[in-house]
Amino acid sequence: MLSRAANENRIFLIGGSFPEREGDKLYNSCYAFNRDGDMVARHRKMHLFDIDIPGKITFKESETLSPGDHPTVFDLTEHGGPAARIGLGICYDIRFPELSMLYRHMGCNMLVFPGAFNMVTGPAHWDLLARGRAVDTQSFTVLCSPARNAGADYVAWGHSLVCDPWGEIKGQLDEKEGILRAEVDLTQVFERRTNMPTWIQRRSDVYKLESPFLKK
Repeated sequence: MLSRAANENRIFLIGGSFPEREGDKLYNSCYAFNRDGDMVARHRKMHLFDIDIPGKITFKESETLSPGDHPTVFDLTEHGGPAARIGLGICYDIRFPELSMLYRHMGCNMLVFPGAFNMVTGPAHWDLLARGRAVDTQSFTVLCSPARNAGADYVAWGHSLVCDPWGEIKGQLDEKEGILRAEVDLTQVFERRTNMPTWIQRRSDVYKLESPFLKK
């Protein structure tokens, strides 16, 4: 369905997340398609949402799901698109700044997180984390949530949004189903990174990010 939609509308499409079974393991996965409908990336959620907030919510994904084991990056220019290099995450992945910083190391200028924060974490942290990861990496962040269904077993906060590298929210929906359109000017990434060059001011003699996915 997603492949066909991307091809018929000649768009790049990120969809998910969906349960994906491989062998005896079940993953929470997100897929990206190019304008021809070809799948060009698949991200398996790396950080599983296990929480216990007394009197409010208990939720343990690890009882059902297995975690992904690698970051996911794809470049639209490799498929005839604009100069967007995108790092993918799913929901709880956004809470771990190391992953977003790894994507910055890998050349990303946009981070996309499909997610479904709940009615406790959503109002507290949804906007905060989107803006924080945008400022941390000086990148655009895009968060996409299901609309809220008060009768569902899991009630999502909603409020899909687009945030620019300065941490300004450029567009946001409410909790209802809707379509969000936002203009993404990727020159802002270069401008912000040039005007405030935090990346080259980092103290690698004091701290550093290490990953087997970084080139030596």
